Amino acid sequence: MSATEQKFRGSFTALITPFRDGKVDEQAFQSFVEWQIGQGTHGLVPCGTTGESPTLSHDEHKRVVELCIEAAAGRVPVMAGTGSNSTAEAIDFTVHAKQAGADAALVVTPYYNKPTQQGLYLHFKALAEAVDLPIFIYNIPGRSVIDMKIDTMTRLAELPNIIGVKDATADLARTSL
Repeated sequence: MSATEQKFRGSFTALITPFRDGKVDEQAFQSFVEWQIGQGTHGLVPCGTTGESPTLSHDEHKRVVELCIEAAAGRVPVMAGTGSNSTAEAIDFTVHAKQAGADAALVVTPYYNKPTQQGLYLHFKALAEAVDLPIFIYNIPGRSVIDMKIDTMTRLAELPNIIGVKDATADLARTSL
């Protein structure tokens, strides 16, 4: 097993983003990260769908990723949610995550604009070429309204830094592929 495979084993917690008085509650968030690590999580996922990333401003999104990396302090890997329905925005979030010290990016399939399978391929290919960071595809058709097909995932798996998939289709037959 490679060092990369070893780093991304186990349970990674999708983190909520706490707010107080209309602002990210930085202290509560970092306390939550500490609690998660203390409870034995193997890794952390800030700014995923559980963290309500589409509702965060760009500054809030980037700050939450920074806070998570600071609080984790290298004790567990941080897989930052960096997806968007805009390729340029997803690249910006992923570049920021790498610069902030994230170990990987979790990138949701573009939502709302319903790209074709070729469009999905080109979106993720652009990300993989723009940022040297391990990327996990997040396929959640119940939220994004598009299901990345196995053939598209297979093509993307040929890119060296696309290293995994979080598949939220609830189709157990797909997990063996």
